[in-house]
Amino acid sequence: MSTAQGARARARTEVTAAIKTEARRQLAEEGAAKLSLRAVARELGLASSALYRYFPSRDDLLTALIIDAYDAVGEAAEQARDAAADAGHRRRWTVVCEAVRAWALAHPHEYALIYGSPVPGYTAPQDTVRAAARVGYVLIGILRDGHRALGLTQPAPPAAELRPEAERMAADLAPDLPPGTVTALVAAWAQLFGLVSFEVFGQFKGVVEERPEFFRHAAARLADGVGLVDGAGAG
Repeated sequence: MSTAQGARARARTEVTAAIKTEARRQLAEEGAAKLSLRAVARELGLASSALYRYFPSRDDLLTALIIDAYDAVGEAAEQARDAAADAGHRRRWTVVCEAVRAWALAHPHEYALIYGSPVPGYTAPQDTVRAAARVGYVLIGILRDGHRALGLTQPAPPAAELRPEAERMAADLAPDLPPGTVTALVAAWAQLFGLVSFEVFGQFKGVVEERPEFFRHAAARLADGVGLVDGAGAG
């Protein structure tokens, strides 16, 4: 790459970052539904036509912000898992859950973008799927390690009416895990983000006062539900 090409690439990276930063500020103040490319351009002192060279539409900018948010919470989960690499499977599970909560509380507007109300008129493209799956795959990896190490008890098998769906989910998400385990994992994954959403969006106000302790307890119960019980790879 020539010096001129390198300078242009750096300039593009810097302008893209500035656009995203301003867009996140507007998300915090106005919400995703009111995000406007023209308003972003105006705040940055850019012509709208110049901004369109970076993001052709509002939806393109929203998609970039959504992928960034999913990647950020996914990276937080992965770093927590790696920091607890020497701990048992149960401990790794709970520290990952706590890392997700901590990221959400530190970035409530970005969390709301990916786990809050859908943005009117916006449909997330396939490009978001890989980033959205990162936390889920961290949890799958912990269960997979536990299963291989014989440190995972199997939940009760799914009821007969759920068995075909359980087998499909297992085939799609983790073919090396029992369908009952995968079914319990999907439920725990949903409950994890339900707990986080209740706290981020204020539903615990007047109900739960000691929230870190409550969350730690709830994360441990989720570990029980997927088979990471005390005495079975608990660490």
